[in-house]
Amino acid sequence: MAVTLIARYHVTAGKSDAVKEALTRMAERVKTDEPGCLLYQANRSTEVEDLFCLYEVYADEAALLAHRETPHFKEIVEGEIVPMLTKREREVYTQVVA
Repeated sequence: MAVTLIARYHVTAGKSDAVKEALTRMAERVKTDEPGCLLYQANRSTEVEDLFCLYEVYADEAALLAHRETPHFKEIVEGEIVPMLTKREREVYTQVVA
């Protein structure tokens, strides 16, 4: 059963371009290295410059858990992006209708 993750990144003022660049690198690695990730999108708010929303769909919960253990997640998200955030929110959903 597919699992969807929605994450909101509240970025420290002045760091949004750096977060955008890091998310671009992250998306490339996810596409190349994670066959269990069916969709990985990073979006920037049109109203709040320092707010990003990530929309990710995984084949199942195991694929989501594997994503969090990849070297690129630890390096880029945990090592680079998280220190530039004032707040990070995450919600996980299971698919009920396809």
